[in-house]
Amino acid sequence: MKTLVVYDSVHGNTERVAKGIGDAITGEVQVLRAGEVNSSELKTFDLLIVGGPTHRGRPTQAIRDLLDQVPGIALQGTNVAAFDTRLPAKWVRIFGYAAPRIAGTLKKKGGTLIGSAEGFFVEGTEGPLREGELERAALWAKEIVKSTK
Repeated sequence: MKTLVVYDSVHGNTERVAKGIGDAITGEVQVLRAGEVNSSELKTFDLLIVGGPTHRGRPTQAIRDLLDQVPGIALQGTNVAAFDTRLPAKWVRIFGYAAPRIAGTLKKKGGTLIGSAEGFFVEGTEGPLREGELERAALWAKEIVKSTK
């Protein structure tokens, strides 16, 4: 299976999660920052996982820009999943999280959403990741892959 994990990261926490997800998946896997991805190549992957930090309830501009470049239903037939990094504070829920928005956009672009959009917690705005989150990300990735079979 050919997999692409696309991420954006501000303080390095989401990058660590993305690389952890990529390491947990067997087969041909690429882990790339959003700015390194050509949106026209997304369709060439069997599984596309997109994630970024939550900023004001939304994904970062780099993730939004990449997804905006994907035309119409170009992801038709591609399995997709989404994740984010987020603060555990209750007040953050008021604005929402990036992962469900990323998942919704991937689905609108024709992707087959597998698994639920997942959030991984950071201790503060700049991190670090909460203890155990990298392991949880690896388990989530393995479940996503199982869903494709």
